[in-house]
This record gives sequence, C-alpha cells and structure tokens, in this order.
Amino acid sequence: MRKHIRALILVLTCAVFVTAQQIDWSKKALQSERSRTYDALHYRIAIRLDLDQKSFEGDTTISLTSLRDGLETCVLDAEEFKVTKVVSDYGDPLQFEQTDKELKVRMPRPLKLGETRSFTCTYQGKDPKIGLRFMAESANNPKLVFSDSFPDHVHHWFPCYDYPNDKVTNEIIATVKSHLKVAANGLLVSVSEDAQAGTVTYHWSQELPHSTYLIFLAAAPYVVVQDSYKALPVNYWVYPQDEKKAIPTYGKTPKMIEFFDRIFGYEYPWQKYDQVSVPSGGGAESTSATAMTHSIMVDEKNEKDFSAIGIVSHELAHQWWGDLITLRSWAHTWMNESFGTYSDYLYHRYERGDDEGAVNLQDKLNSYLREAKTRYIRPIVTDRYDAPGEMFDRHTYPKGALVLHMLRNLVGDESFYKILSHFLHRYAFDSVDTNDFIRSVKTVTGQNLDWFFDQWLYKPGHPVFNVRSEWDDARKVAIVKVAQVQDFHRGIPVFRVPVTIAVTTPRGKTARAVWIREKEEACEFAAEAKPLLIRFDEGNVLLKEVNFPKELDELLYQVRNDDVIGRMAAAADLLRFKHDARVFEALADRAQNDPFWAVRRSAIESLGKLTESRVQAVLKKTCLDAHSSVRTASLAALGDAKERSLIEFYKERFAKDESQLVKAEALRAMGKTGDPSVVPFLEKSAMVPSHRGSIRNAAMQALKQIGKLDQW
Repeated sequence: MRKHIRALILVLTCAVFVTAQQIDWSKKALQSERSRTYDALHYRIAIRLDLDQKSFEGDTTISLTSLRDGLETCVLDAEEFKVTKVVSDYGDPLQFEQTDKELKVRMPRPLKLGETRSFTCTYQGKDPKIGLRFMAESANNPKLVFSDSFPDHVHHWFPCYDYPNDKVTNEIIATVKSHLKVAANGLLVSVSEDAQAGTVTYHWSQELPHSTYLIFLAAAPYVVVQDSYKALPVNYWVYPQDEKKAIPTYGKTPKMIEFFDRIFGYEYPWQKYDQVSVPSGGGAESTSATAMTHSIMVDEKNEKDFSAIGIVSHELAHQWWGDLITLRSWAHTWMNESFGTYSDYLYHRYERGDDEGAVNLQDKLNSYLREAKTRYIRPIVTDRYDAPGEMFDRHTYPKGALVLHMLRNLVGDESFYKILSHFLHRYAFDSVDTNDFIRSVKTVTGQNLDWFFDQWLYKPGHPVFNVRSEWDDARKVAIVKVAQVQDFHRGIPVFRVPVTIAVTTPRGKTARAVWIREKEEACEFAAEAKPLLIRFDEGNVLLKEVNFPKELDELLYQVRNDDVIGRMAAAADLLRFKHDARVFEALADRAQNDPFWAVRRSAIESLGKLTESRVQAVLKKTCLDAHSSVRTASLAALGDAKERSLIEFYKERFAKDESQLVKAEALRAMGKTGDPSVVPFLEKSAMVPSHRGSIRNAAMQALKQIGKLDQW
C-alpha cells in the first residue's frame, strides 16, 4: 500500500554510516497480536450517504461464530457514530452498551463454542474525522465520499472487529443521490433507482474472504471506463474531466495482470479489478477495488514524464500480497508492502528493460538509506511500534523489497518463484506472518535460511563495507580486503553475505562469488596484469553501503565500461580528481554519448560541479538530449552557475521544450540568477496549466529565490 507517492531521487552515496539517529525505535511500545472471542464471518452493510450534510445512516448485520463456550457479550469496534438499536436475527431487541471506542452487544443467551449467530446494528454519524471522508467540490474533484479504512479506521463507519487477523465476506448496499455512482468490493449485484426519492442504490457483494481494513466504498459522479483482461472486468472509475486520461494512466493494467499471474504462479484471485479516483495521497489496495489518488491522472502527452506504472503495478500486486494473503499483525507489514514494492520493480524491469530495472532498484536502496541515516534504524519485523501506521515506512517498503531481491539471488530464480507460488496457494485467503513465509522457503528449497531472515528481518541496519584492493605484481595477484564497519553497538550484526567480486584485465573479466562472514576478510584473485577494474558486488545485489576508493585510471575505465550502476557511481566518484583534465573529458563524453540516460544524467550532475570553462558549452548541448531527465539535469546544472547571461537561453528552452519537467527546470534556473527582470516572465509562466501544477510550482520557487513571491 503506497500511502504517499515517493519521489525517489538517485543519490549514489558511499559514505560510512555515522549520522546520529533522531529516534530510538527500541523505546517504542511493545505490541502483540490481538486476541478474539469470536470469528466474524460476514458483514451486510446497508448505508445511506448524504454528501450535502456529510452524514450517514447504517444498518450493519454481523454474522459470527463463537470461539469459546459461554460467550455472553460480543464486543465490536465502533467510533464516531451513534448506535440507536441492536436486534437479533429474529428481530428481537438486544441489550447493548456503547463507549467512545466500542459497542458491547449482549447475546440473548450465552453462545456455545462454534455456534453461529447474527444481529443487526442501526446507527448514524456525521462527518467522521477518519475512516469515511466527505469531500466538498473543488477545482480538482467533484463532491464525493470515500472510505479511508487503512489501517484500523473502518470501524468509524460501521461496527466490526477491526484487526487484520480475521477475514470476512461482506456486502455493501449503498444509497446515494441518483447522479452518483458507487464503487465497492466484489461483484455488482444490482442497481436500483427510487425516482420519487431521487436516489440510487448499489448492491455489491464480496464473496471471498478478506480483512476488514480492505472493505471499501466510494460515491461520486464517476465515469467508468471499461477494460478487461481475458474474461476479467478491469474498470477505471475517474472524474468526468479525466475520462480521456484513463487509458494513458491505467491502460497497462491488463498487461500487468498477465505478468503477475505468470510470475506469482497464481491467477488473479478476485472477480474484477477496479481502480477508483479519490482525493488522497497515494493508493490503498482495497480488495478488487483500489483507491487511487487523482493526482496520478495523466494525459497521453505527459505520460512519458509522469508515468503511473509504479503506483499502478504496486497496488495491483497487493491483490495477491496483502489481499489474498494478509499480515496477521502490524509487526509483519513487510508481508504486504515489501512484496508489493518488489513487484513494482519486477514489472518496471519487465516493461522497460534491465538497465531501467537496475536504476529502479538503486532508487529503492537510496530511499531506504536516507531514512536509515537521518531518522532511525529498526528491524523490518518488530512488535515495537506506537501506532500501526508507523510501520509503513522505508524499512517496510524499499528495504524489504531489497531483502527479497537478495533472497531471489540466493536461491535462484526458479526456486524463488516456486516459493511465491507455494506460499500463495498454501495460505490463500488467510492471515499470515513471517514464519509462514519462512516455512514455504524451507518446503520449496529444502534449505534452512534462518540465518538470512534473522539478520535481514529481525535485526536492524545493514552492512557498511570498507573495501580496498592491492596489486601484488610479483605474484600476479589482486588482493581485495573487505571490512564491515557498521555501528555494532546499536544491535546491527556482522552480516553473513555472499558477494560477487569481478576482476577485469586486458584479457577480459573474471567473476567469483565469495562469502563475507567476519568483520574483516581478504580474497585473492590471480590475474596476468594489474586489473583495469575491480568491482565489489557485481550485479548490484546487496543491500549495503560501500566505500571503495579507486585510482583515477580505474574510474576512467569504469565510467566507460561498467554496468549502468557502476558507470553512474564512477561519474560521481570522478569528482575526487576534478582538477585533472581527463576528468572533464570523460564526463563530457559520457554526458553526451553514454547509451543510457541515467549515466548521462550522473555525468551532467558531476560536470556542473567543475570549474572548467568548457562545461557550459557541453551543458547547453545536453539540454537537447533525447531524454527529459537529462535535459532537466542539464538546466539544473547550468542554473547553479547563477549566470544572468543564460536567461534568454532558459526562456528559449521553456518555449521550445515539450516536457513540462524541462519547462519547470528552466524557470527554476531563471530564479537562481536572482535577476528581477525575469519576474514578469515568471508571473506569466505561473498561469500555464501543467500536470500537478509542476510549472506553476517552479515559477513560484523562482519568484521566491528572487525575493518577489510576497509581492506576487
């Protein structure tokens, strides 16, 4: 579940982990899985929604089975609405007591172990703070209402057992004004109109069990754009003004379903798939009906720069990882989010190629490292947290995804995908924890990998490697020395990891897998001549920080000959030798000629930090690069020089470039000059319509830099 659209900025960092932490996670409250006295089976939620009054009236029927002998009182979670009556399945009134957070219903007689009963609660509420969000009409969205049930807010709009370790089926019978459409989980049973009352009632039925926080509804004047994958209905519920954006935004969904069906070894488990626009930040993977932030809607012209494939594939993957199988307690959030995040990497690589996949995975690593360095470290699986939402962080999303990537490389592709399929089939429609997944690993591979999961899931932190290489010319041997230098006093272990070290000589490349088990290790590699390049972690598999200083000649070779991640790293490391003329030549060459855009971008970012007089000419050329990210980086680097003589060039780029990202950067470059003469141009540019207001935001940033924002 991606609650926020995270801008993952590539920062190739090789510094040793030294930053003091702001939060000591070990001081968080100790939590445990919630116990139950009954097994909820089905909720029938009949709800009448008044968008004008921001109010609702409901009748929810709860069917349950007692998990103990002599159950006298059923305790439900219930907040922000008033229960007016409770009746048995025979219509007899039942005694109840409502507190601020609970509804206690007394059974007509004590229930026996395994006995099943039903009762109906009638209630009403108005504009709850969380759980059910009534939104006024705005420039971006029509008047609407939608549920925001994650992680434990569903009980703010109907009484229920609100914890993920219980799975139920449910119905939603929602009545709204007749111009609205209602989206919800499951199959649409019926739509009935009451012309006299001016209302319409949608009856949805979720016939396969799922956790309560996945129950969803939304009501708005939606346009439903229909699509399909084989016989599976795939629909896009969008605001009327966004109808033409539906296919550019969501049109790859059927292809994604086909891909996930194949790699997970388990066909899409639900009866349809809807993606529903709501005015929230990110996505929420409600079963068969994902709530999607309206801000991802993009037209065909801007799809290349603002593609939604990351969030769309991530939320779709949750239909397996989070909905089909669901975390048993919030300690195991990685069971949902790490798998969803790794899945969006897998699709990204499938859709765009190996190099794009490598950069996507590196972005995920850097995202985690920023949190680990500036906020805290914690175990991925931990029962210490103050509130469930705290667990949905960069440890759960990208770090967990990288752990799965290492597991895949450890056991091999064939075994890894067999593990996924076995796990999904074994625990389908059930609640799971990490031990369940570990059992699937052991069943499929026959290997005891407890050591792997212990260090990566149950211990905090990551390895920080200091790597040094030496050349023994007499023995014709390259010696690679590796030291783990992470802060062991904070509970971070000495990691046991396999790593591939590659040695390149004029005769070619030799790669060998070695095991790092101790704080300090040394490996020797026979070579006929001093290596042109030694690469630690060939293939970029490990979740790590690494400090591996190289000589200039080695970096010059690496920036032209290594893989994408290695070339990007070399482009950054070359700045250590920025006064050598060869550095400018190498960076200028890569900025203009490297076959992959992300390397060209990295070279440009380093070029911008040089004082070489020829830099500006190169950057003006790369402002015409085929890739918008490269053009954007070029303008950013030019702008850092703060030269007013470039203002006309920035205006030309703003006028001629089709990319809104590039146009926005041209405005920011103008702002960096501090020249007040550009204020009228910036003010006019701020009125240009753009995706997510990107151009307007850039113009305002530029005005702020010039000191004219307040006046404007």
